[in-house]
Amino acid sequence: MSDGAPAGDVCWPALAVLEPAAATRRLMFVDLETTGLAGGAGTYAFLVGCGWFDRGAFRVRQLLLAGYAAERALLGEVARIAGDSALGTYNGKTFDLPLIESRFLLHRMTPPFENLPHIDMLYPARRLWGGSGGSAGRWAESSAESAPHARSPDPPHVRGAGAAEDSIHRPADPATSSCRLSMLEQTVLGHRRRGDVPGSEIPSRYFHYVRTGDARPLQGVLEHNRLDLLSLAMLTAHAAGLLEHGAAAARTAREALGLGRLYERAGQVPEARRCYARAAGIATDPAAAADALRGYAVLSRRAGCHDAAARAWRQILDLRACPPGLKQQAGEALAVHHEHRARDLPAARHFATAALDWTSGQRAAALQHRLARLDRKLGRSRSSPIGSLSSDLEALF
Repeated sequence: MSDGAPAGDVCWPALAVLEPAAATRRLMFVDLETTGLAGGAGTYAFLVGCGWFDRGAFRVRQLLLAGYAAERALLGEVARIAGDSALGTYNGKTFDLPLIESRFLLHRMTPPFENLPHIDMLYPARRLWGGSGGSAGRWAESSAESAPHARSPDPPHVRGAGAAEDSIHRPADPATSSCRLSMLEQTVLGHRRRGDVPGSEIPSRYFHYVRTGDARPLQGVLEHNRLDLLSLAMLTAHAAGLLEHGAAAARTAREALGLGRLYERAGQVPEARRCYARAAGIATDPAAAADALRGYAVLSRRAGCHDAAARAWRQILDLRACPPGLKQQAGEALAVHHEHRARDLPAARHFATAALDWTSGQRAAALQHRLARLDRKLGRSRSSPIGSLSSDLEALF
């Protein structure tokens, strides 16, 4: 294995960004094959695949339900193998763990996974490789605050900023928009399966085995499960490598933007800013550029780097194909900056007026209130004999 996979050690320190408690434990990957997708008492996990790294090798243990009467014994063995490991799954929070925990409860057994750290790789995979990286302006404002730190470089000027763009909402490339594990095998890991059993056939192959005792159709199911575990481990290793090396390891703007969001969520603001700066510098898609610049601006402001934040907001306004909501946010942020930081009231009024053009509703009322206040300040400054503020915006821009 490559990238961030453990060698002699079984721990994954870089994964602390995703789940701190998982970074100091053995990571056991779990993947189920089931008799259906509906869930409920009639859905069995007839194959439980477990995989983990051990002394440089990736080991797989597959537990097959020989008959429904053997389910209790299978569940007991699953609990024994899990021990105090951390869990690695793909969509496990929604499907795998709720299903298998329901089987434990039906047998009046204590589910072994309740207190174990769990990394569901579907969610970081969506951030790193899913779709177009999100739509500009859809950012959570609840990110962890950070104390001011050393000023990092401004984001490089975005490619094509100010040039005509087709649309910021261009459809995502179908080859990269899907986050199915089999698709990420191809687009991220560069591997394509040959002769794999379609997922829709898996339940019927198991039912055939239960009816007839003929296990031959299950050989393909076992291989499918083994490949799922291996792909999950490789994808986790790749993500761990990105998290370990940071912004410089990102190959695309999408990866850099996704890394920034993961670091920001973990409270690692300096590294998040570096990732957003890299994404802005290499982005060719205006949507990714706008998201990266906004992330950089918000974190720069919270870190006390107000001039850097203002430059990023200004670059957003230079993106012609930019959603009005984001232009409004950039204009308002620049109005605040020039009123309270730069003390340039004409510039503040210019940006507040521009923001009002892209605003409606309550925000429009707030901007009108700001403009009225700026007009009062400008009136006082013009009537004061002690200096006057220049209104020559051409010199600024």
